Amino acid sequence: MKKQYFKYLLIFIGLAFFNLTVLKAQNEKPTIYNIDADAKTDLNNALDKAAKEGKHLLIQVGGNWCKWCIKFHGFIKSDAQIDSLINVDYVYLLINYSKENRNLEMMKQLEYPQRFGFPVLVVLDAKGKRLHTQDSGFLESGEASYDREKILIFLKNWNKKALDSNNYLLK
Repeated sequence: MKKQYFKYLLIFIGLAFFNLTVLKAQNEKPTIYNIDADAKTDLNNALDKAAKEGKHLLIQVGGNWCKWCIKFHGFIKSDAQIDSLINVDYVYLLINYSKENRNLEMMKQLEYPQRFGFPVLVVLDAKGKRLHTQDSGFLESGEASYDREKILIFLKNWNKKALDSNNYLLK
């Protein structure tokens, strides 16, 4: 009887451990932002890359705590056309803003984009000049997702070609 009791106890403990592991995995949030990253170094590296590749820099400011930040990142990465457009025209950088690391010096340098809520998108030229700060709420589609066409328009309107005055001169 003791052997059978011990056997059932082990099965019960194993099932409990399995269920806890599954619950933990289900409750873990995605981590796309590195809360320990040195935002200044990351920005300088991204600006160097943008200068070498002739692109603008697209910064997404937000945090792992923000479901809309995670949703936006997933949305742009899962849409082949949007992802391709970003890769062709921009260097894409995530900058963390959370209670653990608010990156206040970086927020000051970017002219306080957190005032728009999260995620917030900042477009810089390759020299680090801020060209535009985009409230991502204007890129949403209802209360569930983002609007693909609005994002495409935003990306096309702020790329390097769109801001090149030579494209608008009369010939």
